[in-house]
Amino acid sequence: MKFESNYHFSFENLIVYQKAISFGEIVNELVETFPKKEIFRLTSQFSRAADSIAANISEGSASTDANFNRYLKMAWDSSHECVTWNTKAYLRKYISKDQFESNRALLTEIGKMISSLRRKLNIKK
Repeated sequence: MKFESNYHFSFENLIVYQKAISFGEIVNELVETFPKKEIFRLTSQFSRAADSIAANISEGSASTDANFNRYLKMAWDSSHECVTWNTKAYLRKYISKDQFESNRALLTEIGKMISSLRRKLNIKK
């Protein structure tokens, strides 16, 4: 994740957040190439689900552990929703096999990281 700012938020230190932000940008670039007929269907759904991963991580991070865990669950759910949209994009031949596999690898990594963070929060109780 590359950007400059004079201000910093603690959730930006989370590697899972950084990977989720990067994944959202990858999806944004991919959907720009999708046909116009998909703008209110696949394009919109895939983009929103991808961006929702990082948004839920950041939104829940400043709350209680229990509430953060709830937001992490929503981020995990969004990552799984992206698996579906990624598959649809591949089946409709909007992305290559390499892009399909790369997205799946990133989603697997993000999902594992979210699950690990959720376990850590549950242990702290």
